[in-house]
Amino acid sequence: MTDRLPVVVGVGLTPFAASRDDCNVRDLAVEAVLACMHDAELESLHAIQHGLTSYESDHFNRQMTLGAILHDTLGLNPTPNVRVEGGGATGALALRTAWAYIQSGLCDSILVYGCETNGKSISSQTANQLFALSADVDWEMMVGGTYTAFYAAMMHAHMEKYSTKREHFAHVAVRNRRNALDNPNAQKPMDISIDEVLNSRPIAEPYTLFDCSLLSDGAAAILLSTEGWAKQHSPAFSVRPKVVFTATGCGTDTMRLGDRYPNLTNFAGKREAARQAYQMAGISDPLHEIDVAELYDSYSGVEIQAVEDLGFVSQGSGGPAIADGLFDRDGYLPVNTSGGLLGRGAPVGATGIAQAIEVVQQLWESVTPERQIHNARRGLTDTHAGIGTICVVNIFERRD
Repeated sequence: MTDRLPVVVGVGLTPFAASRDDCNVRDLAVEAVLACMHDAELESLHAIQHGLTSYESDHFNRQMTLGAILHDTLGLNPTPNVRVEGGGATGALALRTAWAYIQSGLCDSILVYGCETNGKSISSQTANQLFALSADVDWEMMVGGTYTAFYAAMMHAHMEKYSTKREHFAHVAVRNRRNALDNPNAQKPMDISIDEVLNSRPIAEPYTLFDCSLLSDGAAAILLSTEGWAKQHSPAFSVRPKVVFTATGCGTDTMRLGDRYPNLTNFAGKREAARQAYQMAGISDPLHEIDVAELYDSYSGVEIQAVEDLGFVSQGSGGPAIADGLFDRDGYLPVNTSGGLLGRGAPVGATGIAQAIEVVQQLWESVTPERQIHNARRGLTDTHAGIGTICVVNIFERRD
């Protein structure tokens, strides 16, 4: 069914911010979708056959059945709608679901829009408590389990087994925030040093404040369709490079980190998601066959684990490879040119979609000149929920 591989028709993104006091979650969704319509040069939404809403938490957004409300607010009735939720992987799972809908013939076009208000509208303490509800409440949350502690435990195991150093993952924190300086939609661009990361406020040893990603408000939207639908409805589609959503993979792992003992250093679910996506895309050497990647840097060390689990480098060699600049913007495989979760921000339901937008715009050659990767033809996004409980790898290709 290769003739039904989804193409990207348009994208839309709001600025990500610690607090969007000027609007609510509905306004954010509308802002992103209007930007997507403008990008695709669509006059209205009437030709779109399906909607797909991506958000993680009824609590963050303070609204039950938000998907139905946003679908109505956008004026998409009476077309079908579905809400997708999968923790941090929500946006990537939404795109994977849309891929399957088009491939199956259920629709020829689908608007995927994700949003979240998990910025300063609630305290960081409350946010951590809500995120902890995504863990196993019966066995973890009530004894003080939080995701920061879980990630820190994994990094400790990685450091012990592979001699990974704090300076290695501090390089991630420095590079991604520096990349964000050239992204006008980024929440926290910063020009900081390795020493500033190492000496920032301790959060959960070995992680400090600058090792941790951001709480954000924001929204993102992508319109996917068959090539035939795109040619018929989107003037923009015919005048820029064709980008195809070629492959998707999903892998899972145990909810409780302790159940993975003694294999705590990396994400088995991510390795499985990558295996599936690479097989679908015909990739055998990802380091040399992928040109740009957006990786899920919820904590700086997670990027080290990701480059290993995605097969860019061997297990245990991610830290030195990152510190040597292999994944810098001028390195062999540029990673997180957007600034990542550390610099661009992370409104959960929009995060995986925003990653895809960065990759697509890199392939279109439409990002700001400072962060444009020359001749990028294939891009990857890596997103996960929890501590790699659900992992999604999506691959986009330029075909012209």
